[in-house]
Amino acid sequence: MAEAAWSAWPAPAKLNLFLHVTGRRADGYHLVQTAFQLLDFGDEIRLRPRDDGRIVRRAGAEGVAPDDDLAVRAARLLAELAPAGAGVDIEVTKRIPMGGGLGGGSSDAATVLVALNQLWRLGIPEERLAALGLALGADVPVFVRGSSAWAEGVGELLTPIALPEAWFVVVDSGARVATAEVFQAPELTRNSAPTTISRFLAGEATRNDLEPVVRALDARVAAALDWLVAQAPARMTGSGGCVFATVRDESIARRIAERCPAPWTAFVARGIAESPLRVMARSRQGGGRTVGSAGTSPSW
Repeated sequence: MAEAAWSAWPAPAKLNLFLHVTGRRADGYHLVQTAFQLLDFGDEIRLRPRDDGRIVRRAGAEGVAPDDDLAVRAARLLAELAPAGAGVDIEVTKRIPMGGGLGGGSSDAATVLVALNQLWRLGIPEERLAALGLALGADVPVFVRGSSAWAEGVGELLTPIALPEAWFVVVDSGARVATAEVFQAPELTRNSAPTTISRFLAGEATRNDLEPVVRALDARVAAALDWLVAQAPARMTGSGGCVFATVRDESIARRIAERCPAPWTAFVARGIAESPLRVMARSRQGGGRTVGSAGTSPSW
């Protein structure tokens, strides 16, 4: 039997334009409100179907064991619903900083779910696929659905939202903050008053409730944020350790990124309304653009 071809799939990063913690459920999960902004920057996932039922990671994030890799865990989860013999080889090319609050692991997992749903011809509806993704992480559903979105609940209640066009400078402080540690911090406020989409879009003041906690936990995040705030309106995304500034055009973004002092690193990205993963999945309709076995770099 001829060896299956590789196919390459995008896994975009996201920003939390704000993040309010509005309460805490009896089971310990926190209730939040946030706006997810997808970016035209991200990882690449390469997949090659197998017919021996094995899920094999050929390349992945440095320092992450295959059993801990959300891309592998997503494939194993979906394999439970696939015909006998469904397997896959996985290669993950990381560009999204790990532990930066940009959703890299969640996006990788979502891309595997969406792509294998097509490659294994499972025909699982998007709503169910997003629900499966929630078992892997609260941010996975937004990447499965593939639109910038307003989120509530624990982050799984999503409403597509039309966000203003913007460019972003993202600075990686180098800090790798544990999300669980931030949410467990006794000083975290958990009583932000709920807001609405219309008030947010009208310019109501917002914040990231996790930011003061992370500032206290890691001086690198605090220093990077202080520097970036001096360049343009800026805040932390997710639970850190990346921070971002919002600017009106690419040239301003690139000038700020070029001034980023060492040891931090910076990249420039444009906000997008629809994920390139969703666009690609729609265009392939179960087929697949094939790539050479040596791999390709993301072009989106």
